[in-house]
Amino acid sequence: MQNHASKRIVVKVGTGVLTRKDDACLDEGQLQQLADAVARLVDQGHEVLLVSSGAVGAGLRIFGLTEYPKATSVRQACAAVGQIQLLNRYERLFRYHRIEIAQILLTHHDFETKHRRERVLSTISELLRGQRLLPVINENDTVAVEELKFGDNDRLAAQVAAMVGADLLILLTCVDGLLPAAALQKQGESSPLPIPEITDIDAALAMVEPTKGRFAMGGMASKLESIRSATGAGVPAIIASGRRLDQLSELVAGRGICTRFPA
Repeated sequence: MQNHASKRIVVKVGTGVLTRKDDACLDEGQLQQLADAVARLVDQGHEVLLVSSGAVGAGLRIFGLTEYPKATSVRQACAAVGQIQLLNRYERLFRYHRIEIAQILLTHHDFETKHRRERVLSTISELLRGQRLLPVINENDTVAVEELKFGDNDRLAAQVAAMVGADLLILLTCVDGLLPAAALQKQGESSPLPIPEITDIDAALAMVEPTKGRFAMGGMASKLESIRSATGAGVPAIIASGRRLDQLSELVAGRGICTRFPA
């Protein structure tokens, strides 16, 4: 049961945060830091839903691949293998904090009709009523062909945040937030600070290129479109660096290095 200061928070972490920069292998140090940071939120009384990418990336190593394959069937096979690897690590890391995890795999169809949305929401609500239970949500990559071709978990996280009436959506990526146009154009500048708050998402979209990382499914443009959906549903959002996981509690408290998007 939430106390008066607690919040319902959807935290989305991307493949580029969970895997090493030079290959597709899961970054054990990052997974440890993520579990520690999320556990602190749970200890503070917050309800947390973790939308986690990384299944396809985790499976690439099993198939001896160094980049995302073009064939959908190969991607689906990577997801089937990688999801087990990812969840096994989450279970071990969160159990150390006395937190049990629950896996929820979703597709577009689960949001398209009222009765399917109600079933998903009922399941998530029941999990959140449990003692120290963490829903770990991912796109069902083994069957969602359209999502593998065009989508990513940014959109999924926004839909989940809207559906559960979240108080905050946090998209953890490989950068600190949306950088000013001047900083983007400069070469060799070290760690420019991101724009602290953005209310005009159309203007922000004009600043970014539709690019993505080597092992990532989405880019900054995708994040902004997803945030448009979340804020339009009344959920404030944040883009922050997944390499600064020690500041996760600060982000929830209204501080930290990030870009904020009010509802």
